[in-house]
Amino acid sequence: MYFSKIPHILYDSKGQGDYKDVTNLLRRVSLRTKVRTNVLFFDTYDVKEGETPEIIAHKLYGDPELHWIILMINDITDRYHQWPMNTPQFLAFINDKYDNVDDVHHYEIAQSSGDTKTKIEVYKNSALYTGDTDFYASASIVTNFEYEENEQDEKRKIRLLDPIYVEQFITEYENLMKESIL
Repeated sequence: MYFSKIPHILYDSKGQGDYKDVTNLLRRVSLRTKVRTNVLFFDTYDVKEGETPEIIAHKLYGDPELHWIILMINDITDRYHQWPMNTPQFLAFINDKYDNVDDVHHYEIAQSSGDTKTKIEVYKNSALYTGDTDFYASASIVTNFEYEENEQDEKRKIRLLDPIYVEQFITEYENLMKESIL
């Protein structure tokens, strides 16, 4: 469905006058700001272990082919790096990325004004680091493993379009794809 609505263009890849009809993969549309900010259209959802956009689309919309709606709403253009990994993928990823997953990734301190629950990341080369050894006594250590796990937890928090708006969403997508870019 998603790719079938992308317009075609004539393209000469070699510049020799030999034009071919190709799908314009550079054509993109996005949610209108008014729609994106309307909380009535969306629910929040935490992706469960092993769930894919297709699985969620099947559960929610009754059609796994509508997975592109979930990706579009969440601004996910690369499902391999922007979608949460399952446990075996995650463990392989961090073991490949880090020599020691238990090493210090960074330190965190509580914000001293405003929302004191907010944590500020501090690195040794940060302007906040003064070289004072007492600084680290008040800071919390975040390991490489914890850092990557927190990143995955953030990716798990997605928005889902309420099923009653799916047909309208698809119609709007089709209309936007038909609009001329010239």
